Amino acid sequence: MATSERALIVGAGAGLSAALARRCAKDGMAVVVAARNVAKLDPVVRETGATAVACDATSAADVARLFGTIDAAGGGLDLVVYNASGRARGPIVELDPEAVDAAIRVTAFGGFLVARQAAQRMVKQGRGTILFTGASASVKGYPRSSSFAMGKFALRGLAQSLARELQPQNIHVGHIVIDGGIAKESDPRANERGPDGLLDPDAIAETYLQLYRQPRSAWAWEIELRPWIENF
Repeated sequence: MATSERALIVGAGAGLSAALARRCAKDGMAVVVAARNVAKLDPVVRETGATAVACDATSAADVARLFGTIDAAGGGLDLVVYNASGRARGPIVELDPEAVDAAIRVTAFGGFLVARQAAQRMVKQGRGTILFTGASASVKGYPRSSSFAMGKFALRGLAQSLARELQPQNIHVGHIVIDGGIAKESDPRANERGPDGLLDPDAIAETYLQLYRQPRSAWAWEIELRPWIENF
């Protein structure tokens, strides 16, 4: 693949984001990973050669600085993945409004800020892909998880709106519903659920790259991914 391609992954960590960074690097892409705490990104930086940038996705100024850093390095921006989310758990009668506000800002408002900066650049260059990580909560709200549902419903609406707005400008916008648990290293749930009972982050990353590589004659705006044992 072309070595000039560049990917930005926002909300990076050791799970899906690390798998995405590895998969993009495998395709020869230059990778930038962004998170509030860049120290946790050291392993993926060492493994993939990615550039780590500190960024609070809920801060317009931070997000602008992140994209300014990318601009300063030269070249275009081909793929942007928004993978950050927040959650305040508990019954509605006990939830702290400030915690809920913070969760929704990370899950949804941060997605808007990142997509806005990405779109500004991609419209000028005439191409690009923006992908948002959704969840089961993007399409169905669960008890004691109202803040997560509000944020993920909003993120899905943002993705759908931008897909319709930006597709005519050759910008592919996609939303991936992760309907099930994502496996972690030494995850005890793996024994409980059996083979392929959890989503393999590397398999998810493969689908993201397939979505990114889709010919524009057959673009998908949304894909659902679930383990084969998951009910739906």
